[in-house]
Amino acid sequence: MTTVTPTSDPSARYRIEPTVLQALRSPRILTREVLAGLVVAIALIPEAIAFSIIAGVDPRVGLFSSFVMAVAIAFLGGRPAMITAATGAIALVIAPVARDYGMDYFIATVILGGLIQIVLALLGVAKLMRFIPRSVMVGFVNALAILIFISQVPQLLGVPWLVYPLVVAGLLIMYLLPRLTKVVPAPLVAIVLLTGAAVAFGLNVPTVGDQGELPRSLPELFIPNVPLSLETLQIIAPFAIAMAVVGILESLMTAKLVDEITDTHSRKTRETWAQGVANMLSGIFGGMGGCAMIGQTMINVKASGARTRISTFLAGVFLLVLVLALGDVVAVIPMAALVAVMIVVSIATFDWHSITPAMLKRMPKSELAVMLITVIATVWTHNLAIGVVLGVLVAMVLFARRVAHFTNVTRRIDGDTAHYDVEGELFFASSNDLTTQFEYTSDPDRIVIDMARSHIWDASTVAALDAIVTKYEAHGKRVHIVGMNDATAAFHQRLSGGVASSH
Repeated sequence: MTTVTPTSDPSARYRIEPTVLQALRSPRILTREVLAGLVVAIALIPEAIAFSIIAGVDPRVGLFSSFVMAVAIAFLGGRPAMITAATGAIALVIAPVARDYGMDYFIATVILGGLIQIVLALLGVAKLMRFIPRSVMVGFVNALAILIFISQVPQLLGVPWLVYPLVVAGLLIMYLLPRLTKVVPAPLVAIVLLTGAAVAFGLNVPTVGDQGELPRSLPELFIPNVPLSLETLQIIAPFAIAMAVVGILESLMTAKLVDEITDTHSRKTRETWAQGVANMLSGIFGGMGGCAMIGQTMINVKASGARTRISTFLAGVFLLVLVLALGDVVAVIPMAALVAVMIVVSIATFDWHSITPAMLKRMPKSELAVMLITVIATVWTHNLAIGVVLGVLVAMVLFARRVAHFTNVTRRIDGDTAHYDVEGELFFASSNDLTTQFEYTSDPDRIVIDMARSHIWDASTVAALDAIVTKYEAHGKRVHIVGMNDATAAFHQRLSGGVASSH
């Protein structure tokens, strides 16, 4: 039997192994991290180009953003092995700025969005993650898997027939190779072999180069030429706030997912401000900003087995090297290879256990509803943040309704005294109809309300108790409230009278 003793060092909770130093000393681990970073870099290129198009900016903006953010988060982030780069969610949020106001306002929005994320981190917004229920998390993961798969569909429509056997070949390689060896990541082998086949046989299929022109020079400092005025702030602030919230939510949800996969803990507050710094740096170097990328993170952590910051750092470095020094080589990679990789990622990401008949029978209907609503809202809007927020709100409402029925009031008559035993947690939902459970006219002159097995949580309950006392006093009867614990008594004493008087 293993005994777990609490450690006196709180930082031990966040100590994730292998560390960077351990990886550097181990050729096996280092090889895994290097190859994982290479696979992610290759997968990032078409995504960054596509997201640049969504945002209405030049492809190099998304590519430079992915490089800057990946390298920055490798040093600053609170979740090792997580990939941060330009994302579709951020592109959708800030696209109107580039379209309506131009590139300078666009970059100013990205920088302000990063600054807002730093402020939110200092305010402790990351601690709110503990209030996201597991049903929302499962819905988020399943919706993400569906979105990853759906995003590959355009690459399979209206294309030469040779694309389909290439995709199937890629899927077979990634399914069979891990059974033989895990020394080299299966996605990298699939990309190399399919690219070699496409070049050797001169296959006419869509390639990475067809997605957009790759940059030929290093990123440069970009100071946005916008007036420092209230009018500028009014233009960019709404988009910057939306960008900050979406980025934090998606990044922290991704960090939580990686925590579960690796059975480790991440520093959520550190990750929040690190995202802000990375976005500011991205803007300063002319990038479009972004957040954690779940698809690429799953390639890194699940498909390639990476666990350290080395893979994240090298993903950014390899990305820059590939597009600048080896742009011609990268351009000939068939999109079919990357589609196969992303399909495998989507299958691995989906929580299949959550939809088995046995689990569906056991799971409460309210939690099933929350999971389903999260999935539908996310897939419908193509926005993970909207799905999560809506899922949390529905979970809160269903929880409040369920807890509201846990309150019980029992009445008994003992001579000239009516005794009421109140049991349960009392808050706005459960205490709403508390006043209707007393017999004001038929009770004797003395009433005792025993609160020993209940707890007051809000001012609504204090107001309800005051209303009960007032109604009895209107009938000339005396009320005694007994049995309150210290916290409830102090809360009731502080608010009693002042709250009820306003009703």
